[in-house]
Amino acid sequence: MPSARIKHFLLLTALPALLLAPATAAATPVYPIPNPDPFFAAPPDIDSKAPGEVLAVRPMPPLFSFPGARVTLVKFRSTNSTGGPIAATTTVLTPMNHRPDAPLLSYQHIINGLGSKCAVSQVLYTSDPNLQVKEAPALNAVLARGWSIALPDHLGPNFAYGAARLGGLITLDGIRAVQRVAELGLAASPVAMMGYSGGGMATAWAAALQREYAPELNLVGAAEGGVPMNMLKMIEGLGYQRHPVFGLAIAAAIGMEREYPEQLPISEHMNATGLAIRDSIANGCTNDILLAGAGRGVMDVAKSISLIESASAREVVEANSLELHDGIPMAPIYEWHAPQDALIPVDAIDNTMNRYCAAGVPVLSELFSSPDHLSTAVLGVPSAVNWIDARFRGEPAPSNC
Repeated sequence: MPSARIKHFLLLTALPALLLAPATAAATPVYPIPNPDPFFAAPPDIDSKAPGEVLAVRPMPPLFSFPGARVTLVKFRSTNSTGGPIAATTTVLTPMNHRPDAPLLSYQHIINGLGSKCAVSQVLYTSDPNLQVKEAPALNAVLARGWSIALPDHLGPNFAYGAARLGGLITLDGIRAVQRVAELGLAASPVAMMGYSGGGMATAWAAALQREYAPELNLVGAAEGGVPMNMLKMIEGLGYQRHPVFGLAIAAAIGMEREYPEQLPISEHMNATGLAIRDSIANGCTNDILLAGAGRGVMDVAKSISLIESASAREVVEANSLELHDGIPMAPIYEWHAPQDALIPVDAIDNTMNRYCAAGVPVLSELFSSPDHLSTAVLGVPSAVNWIDARFRGEPAPSNC
């Protein structure tokens, strides 16, 4: 069975596949079953709440995988891709040696899934080895530095798998929220963000959206690796080939339809096979999704390729392509990838970083010779953490623009 990061790659080839889909009988989007725990529900007055406003706080049981850390779940008001209010959650790990206003790292974990059991806040407590957080050793090393860690559920309440802009908004509001929870001791903390691949998308979008959405945050830097920064290019490069993990293609299409039901009516463009697969994975996580779509391709789940010609569909893809977004980060950027990475459009990364450089943003880009996308994540983490540590110490951000 592929590793979590290999599996995640098919989010990167996934959405494009289903955007090539067609029209059949009317079908409405399928949404996840809500978490039965009332803590996760949006309050009836959420319209009156401000972005990042704390809605509820819950102390959580200690975690064997993070010995000595105090665990706190925070629910807050955030914003979806069309500007509506949503309730979102983030889990905060507080180290044993915490001191007031010590650094805070918002770590955007890769989330492969369409249901509530796939959220980071849930997999932290799962006994399923296929869902457990594999990055625990690296995160424990960060906790040992005295940093607190926020782990946002950045796909939102509808598990809009593939909606990168949404992940950025939730990440920023999660930081706002945890800094407002007095018992966490983070009110005046410097903040950095970090993530790779899908987690890198949420991180990179948060950095790009800060100036317009959360300029008050004291973000000292964002470390983003292996980020797919232009979904249009990925669509154009995909073609019609079958994939052993094509299930993640359908999952990404379902997630994007949940976030943009009017602009991306994917369900209306699936054939009977596609709809059956959709229904079987509507609340599934990685393994369920992989099994359902194994060995299939675009034309197995669609009748035509008409939707790719839709102006509204193209608008959605552009709206989630960072290369095409004109926002400029306020904080310095550390970016890493493999120059030969065949899974993401590397030129889109270069173009985006060049635009940031031209705007005066300190950007340090590092290339790692790596045989594949996932190995690059591991190779870049030590440099990324050390770069963040220097930002927390107040050192000027280096740049190789």
